Amino acid sequence: MDFAFDVKEANAQALAYVRKESLDIFNRIHSVKEDVSFVGQVHGAYPGLPIIPNLRCGAWYVDPAIATPEPAYFKSTDGHFGNWNFNLRRPNLHLLPYIVNKHGLVLVDSTRAGKRIPDALSKTVPIWCAVINRAMVLLHLERSDWDVELYCPLGAVSEQERSQIIPRLDGWARALVTSAYTLPDLPLPLRPLWITPATSVFPRLPAPEHAKYLPIICVSASKQVHDGVERRLNGFSYVQGSGDDHELWGMGLTPALFWKHKDELLSTSREELPHVVEEIVRRSKVGQHGAVWKTYPTPVTATSERLFIGSVPDMPTDVPGTLPDADDPVSFVIVSASAPLPQSPSDNAVLGESEEPQKDPHILRLTLAEGKKDQLAFLQTVLPAATRFIKVRLAHGDVICVCCDTGKDAGVGIALAALQLFFDDRGALLEPGAAGCTASKESIRTRLQWIIASRPAANPSRATLKRVNEFLLSSPSFRRR
Repeated sequence: MDFAFDVKEANAQALAYVRKESLDIFNRIHSVKEDVSFVGQVHGAYPGLPIIPNLRCGAWYVDPAIATPEPAYFKSTDGHFGNWNFNLRRPNLHLLPYIVNKHGLVLVDSTRAGKRIPDALSKTVPIWCAVINRAMVLLHLERSDWDVELYCPLGAVSEQERSQIIPRLDGWARALVTSAYTLPDLPLPLRPLWITPATSVFPRLPAPEHAKYLPIICVSASKQVHDGVERRLNGFSYVQGSGDDHELWGMGLTPALFWKHKDELLSTSREELPHVVEEIVRRSKVGQHGAVWKTYPTPVTATSERLFIGSVPDMPTDVPGTLPDADDPVSFVIVSASAPLPQSPSDNAVLGESEEPQKDPHILRLTLAEGKKDQLAFLQTVLPAATRFIKVRLAHGDVICVCCDTGKDAGVGIALAALQLFFDDRGALLEPGAAGCTASKESIRTRLQWIIASRPAANPSRATLKRVNEFLLSSPSFRRR
């Protein structure tokens, strides 16, 4: 009995040690460095192909200096067993021009201990390739010999699972073809290939003029580790998939901050590293706004650039009255977790009694907690206030720019509501006082596709989309417009 208890206690201590090692930020960033070296080898083998990280984990392994401007977002859950999907909310169609122009693509991701290849690369990407190939056949019926096979990595995906995915591909292809997205013409079908640190010989690619497919080279950056961590001679424990879930270990460090301060971080001792990280994160939050836009807001193309979406960290210190791509005055809806600036009572005609009066009639500032914390306020306060403001400013002839903390979530939800309420099914602005288009799940879905087609980084959460649907599909009196 005592022996059994000792074994159980020893196992618990071993697990606690492994967990502590795996969450240690020193181990994490040095493991990332090791994986970055491997990704560099792959990039060197295919220097002519664009290299793209798969968000979120892949961004740790690809130097922004060599990556394409827009990352990919192939979600592992779309490849989980029984949950296979080609998701029209993340179609990744913005990658196709890169693939066509450069005759292929290198896509980088990683996964945690116990797996060789993440589901995003072993199943989600193969599904994506097969669906787009089948969509090409639907759009160009003469391509009867087009390769529409589902290719999956041997040993990572069983034949039984692959055979269950195949019958769903045609339905996803039809949904893509009938969506609001525009597909570019592909000269050759897409085909995934896989590289891991265990790969002894990288695939050889023929010259573009002799190629039979456009290669999507899926790189799983981390070495497979079966026991959680591996000790290294230079003083750290290697953690597979270190870039995953950085909220748990990163102390506020992000891939962008890691690459900006990589040399400083990697040269710091284990004891001093937490203090250095805290200082880097603190400095990044001070004086984020400059005199000019860091990245310009994105126009929603379907609206003839009457509606833009941007992010708060990209905004200049002084909110501008115009945008480079807009001829008319611009009004801003700024929704952020930060407290709004002091305001004065000069625009009560736009706002309800429950909201703070605004100093500038062209700017509406609203406070919203990040993530899922404040969804009720998003539904009952933010969406009604924002859409009332947008309605008034559109009637004055203004262009609308919606900015949130990420430029991907809450701001996209507000823009989606505005598209449904104030623009018709072709994207034309409704005349003031004209009855809006009747909202339906299909019309809302189409407008979301307009946004994603213009701004691929848009990634509204399921909770945000649910609140927008509740807001738009409820009675008009609920909106208090």
